[in-house]
Amino acid sequence: MKGLKGTLGGLEVFSLTTAITDVHHLVAVRSVALHRVCVPLIEPFRISNGSVTEKEAILIELVTHDGLVGWGEASPMSGSFYSDDTPDAAWESLSSRLIPALFELEQVDPPRFFESLRDIPVSQFAKAGLEGALWDAYAQICDRPLCELLGGQARPVASGVAIGIFDRVDPLLERVARYVEQGYQRVKIKIQPGWDVVPVAAVRQRFPKTLLMVDANAAYTLADKEIFQELDAFDLMMIEQPLGRDAHEDAGELQALLRTPLCADESADTLASVASIIKHRAARILNIKVQRVGGLSESLLMLEAARTAGLTCWVGTMPELGVASAQALHLATHSSFTYPTDVEASLRWYIDDLVEPLIEIDRQGFIHLPAGAGTGYQVSRAKVQRYSIAVEKFDL
Repeated sequence: MKGLKGTLGGLEVFSLTTAITDVHHLVAVRSVALHRVCVPLIEPFRISNGSVTEKEAILIELVTHDGLVGWGEASPMSGSFYSDDTPDAAWESLSSRLIPALFELEQVDPPRFFESLRDIPVSQFAKAGLEGALWDAYAQICDRPLCELLGGQARPVASGVAIGIFDRVDPLLERVARYVEQGYQRVKIKIQPGWDVVPVAAVRQRFPKTLLMVDANAAYTLADKEIFQELDAFDLMMIEQPLGRDAHEDAGELQALLRTPLCADESADTLASVASIIKHRAARILNIKVQRVGGLSESLLMLEAARTAGLTCWVGTMPELGVASAQALHLATHSSFTYPTDVEASLRWYIDDLVEPLIEIDRQGFIHLPAGAGTGYQVSRAKVQRYSIAVEKFDL
């Protein structure tokens, strides 16, 4: 088996190994094309850091010497939303640094390509997109579903919904009712100072048996601990990222006061940050986001580190369009992921998506992966062309 190696707190850690034991392929890349796309959201999505009305992403189209096409997605939100990364920064990282670095390699071993990326100080989203395209091509060469290469197996993936911030409680309750009716297995509501205990109490009163969690997107400090002690009474699955990204020691102090598990999200962006979270007991749960951490391989390393330390994990989203969402779903098939993913139906977020079939949930809140090599989803070139606002091609 091919193990992935990383460093956690100065110690080497090995990831969950990939499942391919009987085949091994190197990928020879012929060309790469970048497609910058912009797809409108169905409605604005508002969190404590701001609001967005459209989704920009960069699709990476990688063509091998054998003519196979692998697709990846670099998918930061526009402006300062979930992170400092932007589509402009991801495009620059890909065009000026990462694609030239890829072309310097005559042949690429996709499960180990992340090691080549580590020393390049560029956008993590760009790294995730390029590595995702390589993994997609690799899965097609191996003629295997991507999940098998990541140590998972094809199975339905439970989906939970994330709901943004509103000015009043009534529209929040309407959205919760809508998504519970559609089948989503758990509800996450965004909170911020001034929008926390009251909306959570209202949702819990209306939906006493619904699996419920909250996400603060790092909007609070330890001085707000009384708010979280109030929230502790509402039988929540978890409180996601209540404090700042680097406030691991404070988060450990807060966790000690609460029955409800804290979940690290923005603060869990590298193996080193995971080591600090573990050291300070800053969370009991880890939200692993492929884009934020720099790719599927880094996600596997984080999963192994968290599992070894006794933390439970789930797969989050930024959210992404269908290419990256499909790859995250394949990662989420791994048995070590415990909670429903944040990857939702395509039409929950966007007026359209770029993959066929669209990502959908069934009435029980599961997403069923299409059969076939790679992710099983196909990129629609017509839709890519329709929503593209910039294109650039790079030939070896």
